[in-house]
Amino acid sequence: MSDDPNQRGLNVNFVFIVSMAICAGIGIWGIVDPDSMTGSMLGFVNYMLTGVSWAWLAICSMFLFLSLYLAFGPYGHIRLGADDEEPEFSTVSWIAMLFAGGMGSGLLLWGPAEPMYHFVSPPGMEGETMEAARQALVITNLHWGFHAWSIYAVCALVIAYFTFRKGQPSMISTPIKAVFGGAFGDGMGKTADILAVLSVVFGLAGSLAMGTLAVRSGTFYAFGFDETVTTSMIILGVLFVCYMLSATTGVDKGIKILSNINMVIAIAIMLMVLFAGPTRFLFEVFIDSVGNYFSGLITMSFRLFPFEDLGGWSAGWTLTYLIWWIAWGPFIGIFVARISRGRTIREFCMGVIFVPTVFSMLWFAVFGGAGFYVEMFGGGGLKEIIFEDATKALFAFLEYFPAAQILQTLAVALMFIFLVTSADSGTFVLSMMTTDGNLNPPVLQKMVWGTLIAALTVGTLISESVAVAKAMAVTGAIPFTAIVLLQLVGFFREIKHEVKPPKPIEARGEGVGRGRAAPPAE
Repeated sequence: MSDDPNQRGLNVNFVFIVSMAICAGIGIWGIVDPDSMTGSMLGFVNYMLTGVSWAWLAICSMFLFLSLYLAFGPYGHIRLGADDEEPEFSTVSWIAMLFAGGMGSGLLLWGPAEPMYHFVSPPGMEGETMEAARQALVITNLHWGFHAWSIYAVCALVIAYFTFRKGQPSMISTPIKAVFGGAFGDGMGKTADILAVLSVVFGLAGSLAMGTLAVRSGTFYAFGFDETVTTSMIILGVLFVCYMLSATTGVDKGIKILSNINMVIAIAIMLMVLFAGPTRFLFEVFIDSVGNYFSGLITMSFRLFPFEDLGGWSAGWTLTYLIWWIAWGPFIGIFVARISRGRTIREFCMGVIFVPTVFSMLWFAVFGGAGFYVEMFGGGGLKEIIFEDATKALFAFLEYFPAAQILQTLAVALMFIFLVTSADSGTFVLSMMTTDGNLNPPVLQKMVWGTLIAALTVGTLISESVAVAKAMAVTGAIPFTAIVLLQLVGFFREIKHEVKPPKPIEARGEGVGRGRAAPPAE
């Protein structure tokens, strides 16, 4: 262990004390009276999603267009660090880490499930038709594609710019203090940091609860274990031990190694499904879904169904997903910023947005398309299982393939490792956020936050409800949205002072373009 005294014990400051008090209070509430806690969460989220749905969709779509401007506009050449700085991690490891932290376990859980939901009950059209299958993949890609990764990219880019370009602390409050100076700015900054901590804690607890329920379903299909609350608690206990052990090793060891393993297993499972299933059909589904997604992206980005009276569908699906990504914004933002030092803004946006989106589209085309094939041209029966319990979807789906138990065992292992990676990353980020942006926070700080997250997850698991876990995950995002907008104000105030690269000689009209010979090379 380092000789740095900050590495040997807790860094107790205002943000840590207030955040811990609020989270501990909610954790105790969830254990003592889980029904009251989950009911309050659901009521708050449902009210916010239906009351101001137009604002959430507009804000989240704004992130997409803003990220395109940052990638291809005048700031794309700016490096997140010194002008001559090299990236800290290889591109493969970098993408694997951001992907595993961002939504790895979610892809496993919803790969065959979400397309099937929209295939059977698409908004505003008849279900279980060829057109419904096409629309189902468009909707799924909307939820998991450019919008999601643009939210992550914007949240991460702001932090990375201030941390590595400007040498400021890696804190949510740093860009806000650039907007508001003095004591008021300090107060606003502390408020922002506390809201960010709450957003990360709630988002992580909700996601771990859903992931644990999915792992429990996997152990039932692969090994015949009982699907009880006791089994859920055993899985969570093993998960807790694993992510606490991983948290002691740091980003360059535990998280990096686990993320690389995740990607290898995930690609292996996808290829097995692709080539053991209707291969030609699945490739055609992928190409078709890419065209439909891009052609309908603008329309879907602003579609709320006001004339069809489908506001409940938008709130339950699209808006829940988009706000869910905002809930993970401070977590993924700080984590992705931490691993992105030395990359240009253009390279950063392409790596964080484009590459994961294309992989997600391929993933849903393979798993969703194979599910459609079972229902439309095979024996059917998958949709009933999915509608009964979404956490069983992946493992029930794998029953239709050769060597099903091997695939299910790999899927259980993969989902579990994804959860370990997410929890490890989350405790790392929470520790950074409560140690004034320390890029290598104390182990004890990580263990405190990891324990608290486990306690909150217990309260959510007792309900055994995916809806409750979703509500838990998005609760913290609703107030945090205002913080993100303030961060962007501070970011653009600073980045506008960056000096643009000089124009080439030809562009100034002094060289070959003016009819003169080019100067000799020196």
